[in-house]
Amino acid sequence: MLAAIVFVATTGCTWWRLPPVFGPSGPAAHRRFTEWSTARVWGKLQRVVLDELGTRGGLEWPRCAIDSVNMRALKGGT
Repeated sequence: MLAAIVFVATTGCTWWRLPPVFGPSGPAAHRRFTEWSTARVWGKLQRVVLDELGTRGGLEWPRCAIDSVNMRALKGGT
């Protein structure tokens, strides 16, 4: 499910055209993405990754940048 969500986020593919190689259907992946977003999973995951990298000395804060993913809001979403 995570691989399907990352694929959609990084390629711009729509949920409805998600290649079958990922296993779950596009609507199923979209539902899980929505559930995880509501539960703030993405922020928690980012914190875990940053904490782990910091512990290992793998972060060079002066070289860090914030990035985002923009997704098209169908039907004029807010």
